[in-house]
Order: sequence, then C-alpha cells, then structure tokens
Amino acid sequence: MIVPVGGTTAGLLDRLRALRAGGNVPLVTDDRWSPEHRDAVIEAAAGVPTPPDAAWATLTSGSSGSPRIVLRSAESWRASFAPVARLLDAGSDDVVLLPAPPSSSLTLFSLAHALEGGPQPLLAGAASGAGAAATCLHGTPQGLRAALDAGAPPRLRTALIGGSHLDAALRARAEAAGIRVTAYYGAAELSFVAVDTGDGLRAFPGVELRIRDGELWVRSPFVARGYADGGGPLRREGDWATVGDRAELNDGRLRLLGRADDAILSASATIVPEEVEAVLRSVRGIRDAVVFGVPREPVGALVAAFVELDGATAADLHAASATHLAPAHRPRQWFAGELPRTASGKPARAEAVRRALAGEVARLAV
Repeated sequence: MIVPVGGTTAGLLDRLRALRAGGNVPLVTDDRWSPEHRDAVIEAAAGVPTPPDAAWATLTSGSSGSPRIVLRSAESWRASFAPVARLLDAGSDDVVLLPAPPSSSLTLFSLAHALEGGPQPLLAGAASGAGAAATCLHGTPQGLRAALDAGAPPRLRTALIGGSHLDAALRARAEAAGIRVTAYYGAAELSFVAVDTGDGLRAFPGVELRIRDGELWVRSPFVARGYADGGGPLRREGDWATVGDRAELNDGRLRLLGRADDAILSASATIVPEEVEAVLRSVRGIRDAVVFGVPREPVGALVAAFVELDGATAADLHAASATHLAPAHRPRQWFAGELPRTASGKPARAEAVRRALAGEVARLAV
C-alpha cells in the first residue's frame, strides 16, 4: 500500500524505516505544497494496487495538478548503492548533505541508501550549523551553489550533482574549495543514466546507452516498474527503456538535446509544458495557454506562460498558479495576447514563444 509521508525533517528516516518494515510503500510529500495539491497527490495514491516488489513511490518532477506516481522496487535503487558510494567516496560513517526536499527522487534515493548502510542523511531543514558535519553532498547545482555561498562545510570533500545542468564555473568553484564533483543525468523513472567526472557524460556503471531515431534508450537494472496510473512517458521494448529524451552519443559521450516533449529543466524539476497548460486552461478567464522555458542561470530555465485571456486578471493568474501548481511548476514570467494558431486551430507553439521573447506581446506583472 502507498502511504503518504509528511516531509518534515525530524524523524523522517525513522518513519520511512518503520513503513518499509511493515511492507508499505512510502511516498514523501512536500510541506510547501498547497492543500489542494497535497490532496490531489493523496487522492492519486489512495487505493492504487502495488506490485509485491514495490518498495518506493516518487512523484515525477513533471507533476502538477495531475500528479504522476512512479513505483520502483527496492532492488532498482539498491543495485546502484555501491557505485554511488564509490562516487561519493562515502560509507556509513559519513554524512551526506541533502539540500533538495525529501519529496524529490534524488533525496529519497539517499534516504533509502542510508537505510541500507549508506552515508547518514543531513536534510536541508536540519538545525543551523549541522551542515558542518557533512562529508559529501547529493543535490542539484543550486544546492551546491547554496552550500558554497554559505561557506563550504569544512569536512565536505565530494558532491554528486543531478537535476539540471552543472555549469563549468560552478564545478571549478567547488573544486577550488577542495570538493571533487561528479555530475549525472537521470530521471525519476530511469534513476542514474550517465555520469560526468569532468570530461563529459558517460554511461553510469551498469547502464547501456543506445540512440534510436534520435531518442535515448537505456538498458539498466535501475529502471522503475512504471506509473501507478499506467500512463506517462516511460516506454519499454524488451530490456530497453526510454522517457523520450533526445540525445546524441559520440565516442561514448552522451549529449542531451532536451525532451522530445519539450520539457523544461528547472533546478531539480523537469516540467512537462502540457501538464501546466492543462491546469491553466482549467482556470476561468483563461481561454488557452502555451508554456515554455526561458533560459536562466543558475536554475537552467524559468517556466513562462503565454496566455490568451477571457476576463482573468493578474491576480487570478497568481491565485490559480499558487493553488494548483507545485512551486517549481509555477510560471515566473507571464505574457498575454492572442495566441498564433496553426491551420487546424492548434496553438502554434514555436511562433508563440518567438513573439513572447521578441516583446511582441504584453508582459504581465503577476
């Protein structure tokens, strides 16, 4: 049975241990969610039949008003504990700093690792000054940047960074502070896919990569079972799986070209535009919407929305976004006007983005 667990830092590891010992499947929620969003997640989890080997449930970072729950076995994460421990140069006596919320799959992975002899977790909500004990870090580029800005913990020697692109300047800054950095690409459905120790992304230990029709496919022991609702972008063909990422593979180095579905990579989240658009279209006074990413360091991209209004005000947009969307999925830039359309009447996405970025439509203060 899937059991939602509050993301409160105190006692979280013990709560997860008790749930797993009872044969339950924990799904960690986020205290920053609106009550409506949390209720939607709990409703999605209620009554979902779980396979006998299901051990963990996470939300895809593309979740919005319609949460999508990923189910995975204990072994699908356990199989990667040893290579991750080597990358972090860390064992059970070490302390891993986890800046991302425990609802994120990368933090939940480290909590699962701790339950089976991995480094002991230090969550972002820990008491002030507790970070001094950290010997390694697992988080996003933003988490690494925040740790450096606050003054790198004196014992911190390694960092494992995922969730979004790690820029060379941040890597150099961390290494100048004596921290060995390994970046990686992965997904909630696929877990670890490729790692970059400084010379480009290469297959994570135990993973095979293949490009088929421009799409990245992986053969890996780390792939999740699938989604609780049976939908989602994860596809399988025999032992191979994909979530639709476009990529190139040259001399063993992987170059990512973005999601086939134009997903937006922002901080530790992957936002599927169509999911945010569906939420916005459900708001009274919004006729239609196109959601896209605007490049912005250090988070990778900001979520932006071009809306065709039919009476909605800026205050309506702000209220709807805060109520129905998880924090990472809320548009930070808003544009309003008549959406360009194709001959069939669908919004012309590329042209809409061009007009917004060219300043040809009104920018809203939301």
